[in-house]
Amino acid sequence: MSRRSRPPTPDSSPRISKKPRLEYPPLTADDYKNGLMLAPMVRSGALPTRLYALKHGAKLVWGPETVDKAILHTTRVVDPVTGVISYHGKSKAIFTTHPIEKPFLIYQIGSADPELAVQAAKMVQQDVSGFDLNCGCPKPFSTHAGMGAALLSNPDLLCSILTALRQAMPPEITISAKIRLLPSQEDTLKLVERIVNTGITALTVHCRTRNMRKKERAVIERLREIVEFVERMGKGIAVIENGDCLGYEDSKRVRQVTGAHSVMIAEAAEANPTCFSPTPLKDLEQTFVPGYIRLGKYLGNHWTSTKFCATQFVGAHENTRKNDSKAMREAIVRAKCYEDLDSFVAPWTGEQEWAEIVEAIEKRGGQRAPPHPLPPIEEVEVAPFIPAALSVSEAQTQKENDAAPTVVHEASLGQESASAADKPQIPPTASLLGLDVPPPSGETVDVAV
Repeated sequence: MSRRSRPPTPDSSPRISKKPRLEYPPLTADDYKNGLMLAPMVRSGALPTRLYALKHGAKLVWGPETVDKAILHTTRVVDPVTGVISYHGKSKAIFTTHPIEKPFLIYQIGSADPELAVQAAKMVQQDVSGFDLNCGCPKPFSTHAGMGAALLSNPDLLCSILTALRQAMPPEITISAKIRLLPSQEDTLKLVERIVNTGITALTVHCRTRNMRKKERAVIERLREIVEFVERMGKGIAVIENGDCLGYEDSKRVRQVTGAHSVMIAEAAEANPTCFSPTPLKDLEQTFVPGYIRLGKYLGNHWTSTKFCATQFVGAHENTRKNDSKAMREAIVRAKCYEDLDSFVAPWTGEQEWAEIVEAIEKRGGQRAPPHPLPPIEEVEVAPFIPAALSVSEAQTQKENDAAPTVVHEASLGQESASAADKPQIPPTASLLGLDVPPPSGETVDVAV
């Protein structure tokens, strides 16, 4: 059977082109504030995922990091039926988008060369609202040529890329950066000062250092001082927190601890793209996965991309029987094309899924405020600032202390110590998201860059 990325639709179910034309003002720093953002995620940040994130409350969405040289060798193709825009390389689409997401779409560039970064930005600027420079991904595919987290060790190059992008792009296109913490807070603040002075609109801080991995707790307490430092610079820059946020409700905790203007979600969104809502969907095998696969087929999303994303989705269960859930997941793993899932997903009503997404976005009425906006930072109860760990070694000590076993005496059962009650607690991801079924693919991916 053919594995075309967009199989033909039967004549009995013709697809109708819907090309909404909504007028949005250019992005400003305020658009980066008081919201939940979808993080740039390699593989997981596909077009269907971004669209569902917008439907369920994301204020802005970041596309996956795309290396500058990769996009320079593509051809822009527009699907005359769906309106999907694909930047095709030699064998597949390097980047896909749709005009409906343009007002909310931030394109993340992987680059270590100001000139190449500008050339890459000019290639796609007609289809995005802003550009973000990846200065945080620690994986070899990003750092091997001096990109990603490698830029943290070369601030001159990092800032020269941002300056070049700002000078080359028209004023209605925003420029931002996503960094990680440096081992010392003092060095982090020095770097942040230089980055802010390049003319960026927003700065995202992944609250881990380059050597920390996702299994290690993010040191979000360090962000408060950074936010206050940026605000004292008086440029109105938005500071976005990234790391260990589990969804809409949990973002209140993150903002309370950090004072961040917004929160960016990665892993929780990879598991459940509806986590941007106060009431994320449950029983995803029934309520979400079939529609996601239908939308993927309708939009011509390459099957391998849709399959990978579908195997990552996992959430709380209320009405789904374990055997039904297992059967569907196993079917997805075995499937080699969309049609292999007919018995689980048919009828192929991707047009309906698409129409619902368009309707949800149109309800914003030309505004970027999501249906469930976060309260302004001024209304968030903020804890007094306590200087955070200033070094990786101190962070590691805290991690070891957190992992130390706790001895509970019978006399203390049912009682909560005052010190534990006062300490901000990070709920286990599995508990909050109901991650009781691991992805069957067995693949692990560092999604936050």
